[in-house]
Amino acid sequence: MTNVRKEGVLLNKTQLSFENEGVLNPGTIHEGEFVHMFYRAVSTGNYSSIGYCRLKGPLQIEERMETAILSPLEPYESHGMEDPRIVKIDDLYYLTYTAYDGINALGALALSKDLKEFIRVGIIVPQISYEEFNQLTGKDERLQEKYVRYNEHARQLEMQGQEAYIWDKNLIFFPRRIHGNIYFLHRIKPDIQIVGSISSVDQLTPEFWNKYLPDLTQYIILTPKYPHESSYIGGGCPPVETSSGWLLIYHGVCTTEKGYVYSACAALLDLENPQKEIARLPYELFKPEFNWELKGEVNNVCFPTGTAIFGDILYIYYGAADERIAVASTCLTDLLSELLDNPTIIE
Repeated sequence: MTNVRKEGVLLNKTQLSFENEGVLNPGTIHEGEFVHMFYRAVSTGNYSSIGYCRLKGPLQIEERMETAILSPLEPYESHGMEDPRIVKIDDLYYLTYTAYDGINALGALALSKDLKEFIRVGIIVPQISYEEFNQLTGKDERLQEKYVRYNEHARQLEMQGQEAYIWDKNLIFFPRRIHGNIYFLHRIKPDIQIVGSISSVDQLTPEFWNKYLPDLTQYIILTPKYPHESSYIGGGCPPVETSSGWLLIYHGVCTTEKGYVYSACAALLDLENPQKEIARLPYELFKPEFNWELKGEVNNVCFPTGTAIFGDILYIYYGAADERIAVASTCLTDLLSELLDNPTIIE
């Protein structure tokens, strides 16, 4: 098994009003000796914004802003901007997050040239009800059977006078174009899906999704397979390009007598065709075991969302118990070797 070192808690909540309830689930981008971290900051009433800090090296906090770098402005994010991830494609930084309006949780995008000023693109995943989703995917009975219990919202949502959409979260871009196209992951429970047929995010129109969703099964790249991910899975960190493939650190969820347990998991996707899974660890990369992961706003959570590589060490930044940010590290070479020892068998 791959050896993982828990480096401990990196960031705790403060008394500042925008992060007095928790800090968690950070997106990171590594440039030179610095790691830029954009994290979910939670205030009283469970309203989320995005905070910022800069690390020198993988673990030393050099700067931490005392106000949110991004706060809700639009109706679609009125209740929060959650779980940011960030990559750089061409000359633009793509910062994705879950926009939450109190009912709907949907993947949104903001762009920046300098990591200081961000322009909101808006929600880029489909905005459709479960009934519409059901109609579009109706030709695949197995898909409907599996997806219904995760995605058919209770009717009281519509009774509040606001339309309820199918939740589509964990919007994560690949850090470069592949064959000229932009690729990204998204998650409609319980699987991880991929989009890779666009040259620009402007193409993500309702018409695009109306053509994509009827063939959703062909865009599922990872589905729950092992006991530690038996309930559902979702995206974690942006894919890391390696000579062996795209390393994907994702989260897996299983149901136990203590409730859900969230663990960090690892898989490899084909470099030229990331729609193809080539390897997956048959066990969790790491799971909740220390007090800061076992007890918090949500117990038993390790939720990976960002990485940085220094030498041959992969640092994984994660939300711990939905209340604080922690770091784990592992030898990248050893992890890739372990993955390649567990190739995916096509059945």
